[in-house]
Amino acid sequence: MGPNISEIADGIYRISVFVPDIAPPTGFTFNHFLVRGDEPLLFHTGLRKMFPLVSEAVSRIMPVQDLRWITFGHYEADECGAMNEWLAAAPDAQVAHGMTGCLVSLNDMSDRPPRVVANGEVIDIGGKRIRYIDTPHTPHGWDAGVVYEESTQTLLCGDLFTQLGNGPALTEGDIVGPAIAAEDLFQYSSLSPEMGATIRSLATLSPRTLALMHGPSFSGDGRAALSALADEYDRRTSSRRQAIAEAAAA
Repeated sequence: MGPNISEIADGIYRISVFVPDIAPPTGFTFNHFLVRGDEPLLFHTGLRKMFPLVSEAVSRIMPVQDLRWITFGHYEADECGAMNEWLAAAPDAQVAHGMTGCLVSLNDMSDRPPRVVANGEVIDIGGKRIRYIDTPHTPHGWDAGVVYEESTQTLLCGDLFTQLGNGPALTEGDIVGPAIAAEDLFQYSSLSPEMGATIRSLATLSPRTLALMHGPSFSGDGRAALSALADEYDRRTSSRRQAIAEAAAA
């Protein structure tokens, strides 16, 4: 199925590919986000085999060769599998990621040296300001991070709030309940003891838009949605600790 393109915030485009064969009958979306500016940025390269689909979609918005920055949540095929294909197609593009991701994977796997971005550092792409935020092990991956576009108050969430189905590009409805259901099914989160606190720190940004990698983007009270998700993971990590303690005492 071809990608759907939607502008979810000013100058931020969601390029969504629906795969019905994953978790049928509901299926699963893979979302990639193009942030327009003087130096355009792509968040999520997509799977290597999806590169023809996603790059053609980007070409409908801007010339692919003008892409300047490439980043993603963590090193995983659906997040950065097509990284080197994008680097080949856009000669001035550079991967940008946190210290851990660069040291552990990207210094070797990227065809051009990546830019190491410090926690909280901002890249001004001209008209948009991209703040990188480390979120180790949240929802998974030592190298995990998210980015926050300051001018539109858009948090590009990576795998946070993952949900099934092929819903609308943008919703004002509940995204926490569907995320809990997906967690129950996939058990994709690391359940790090710091997970709730990490998500709660993102809530302090009070984002107006949450850009999900899997599922519809959300417009509304991002602080409340993130806080509710943090509460759920606090509950899960507490239950796990209790189970471990009871098993040890048995």
